[in-house]
Amino acid sequence: MNTLISAGELTARLADESLVLLDVRWVLGRKDGQEHYAAGHIPGAVFVELETELSGATGAHTGRHPLPEPADFEAAARRWGIGADSFVVAYDDSGALAAARAWWLLRHAGFENVAVLDGGLDAWKERGGHLATGIETREPSEVALSWGGMPVLEYQELASYSGTLIDSRATARYLGIQEPIDPVAGHIPGARNRPTTDNLDAQAKFFSAERLAAAFAKIAPENLPLAAYCGSGITAAHQVLAAEHAGRTAALYPGSWSQYCSYPQSPIATSDEQHRH
Repeated sequence: MNTLISAGELTARLADESLVLLDVRWVLGRKDGQEHYAAGHIPGAVFVELETELSGATGAHTGRHPLPEPADFEAAARRWGIGADSFVVAYDDSGALAAARAWWLLRHAGFENVAVLDGGLDAWKERGGHLATGIETREPSEVALSWGGMPVLEYQELASYSGTLIDSRATARYLGIQEPIDPVAGHIPGARNRPTTDNLDAQAKFFSAERLAAAFAKIAPENLPLAAYCGSGITAAHQVLAAEHAGRTAALYPGSWSQYCSYPQSPIATSDEQHRH
């Protein structure tokens, strides 16, 4: 179980001493995630700060949320109390758009036993799960993590990339009609648009593996490599998670559009390329 876990399955494992719950509540442009966590979270969960613990320091060409340094991420995992034998479940209240980043980083750091709570906090509450308040911490661990466990696509590899590159942002951003965050509008030439939100149903739960597999096959032939980017590498991790749930392997372009458009020489497209293939 290293993609999704249901609220029912989590309930059954709540008393398991190996369980580590990560609350990754985060919304772009807001800094009140911990306040929402303190107001009500799944009992035993520790709060994870996406901006500082799941991202590294920014520079001129890093993108808005570069990957953390391996040693820094290992130190964070130890603070969260993750041990070698832990079973980690990450969740949020935004359709796993933030929790998927924690899932991806742990997998990238060589930690396999991690899943995302399907439906997030709402699914937990719908099952009648009660909430705890305040700030919880766990006994620090001595877990040893590695790096490089998940496929990554870097800026300098984009020009020669022979697979299907998925732009996971909203279609209006992909087409360059609007760009509310980054200084340049448009998309990487050749990229196909499949918004991250297409992975979820009306309850913010992932569609079935079969439905997702069909959706990915429609946009990306199964015999070709697959990679995903978004604005800054956060929601693209959600695309990687959905692909894995569907039986596909997808690389992450961590710098994503925010890094790509920081280079003046980067070619930019604004036309719809969905039907060119």
